[in-house]
Amino acid sequence: MEKRNRSGISDKDISFAIVRKLSYPDFDVSVVKMSTPARKRLMRDFKRLQQDPPAGISGAPQDNNIMLWNAVIFGPDDTPWDGGTFKLTLQFTEDYPNKPPTVRFVSRMFHPNIYADGSICLDILQNQWSPIYDVAAILTSIQSLLCDPNPNSPANSEAARMFSENKREYNRRVREIVEQSWTAD
Repeated sequence: MEKRNRSGISDKDISFAIVRKLSYPDFDVSVVKMSTPARKRLMRDFKRLQQDPPAGISGAPQDNNIMLWNAVIFGPDDTPWDGGTFKLTLQFTEDYPNKPPTVRFVSRMFHPNIYADGSICLDILQNQWSPIYDVAAILTSIQSLLCDPNPNSPANSEAARMFSENKREYNRRVREIVEQSWTAD
């Protein structure tokens, strides 16, 4: 059963609306230059994500540019991130899927593995990358990272220290970020 908010709107509906707002409203598949393997793969990833989106994530190409995507991740249920709506960008190169995209949070974040500029310290986006990962796998991994950080490989040392030494204060800071995500454009 789909989770619905007080207005009766599902997370999935909200997610699609946010990505639609962030993305070009009528992405035209016909304008995509399908001549390169990267672009073909990204079109396949997009179709897959539209047909069977994992819970709590969505993404779409921006302004008829298959190489630049907007995405939304909802904070996982029953975690300090629950209720948050976090926006990201994914920048692909012609080397995709042999090389990972550059992924950044646009939303303000407070997390041990997220740098101040929104860059993400995640093994699959670096040395553990594999061409088998698609956009859905990337976004799902990032969503999992939110509630399962690695404080031993910090991008934000303050968040890592707080996560390890003062979980109550860490959770309070995360809740502030969640609340800010409701009003941020």
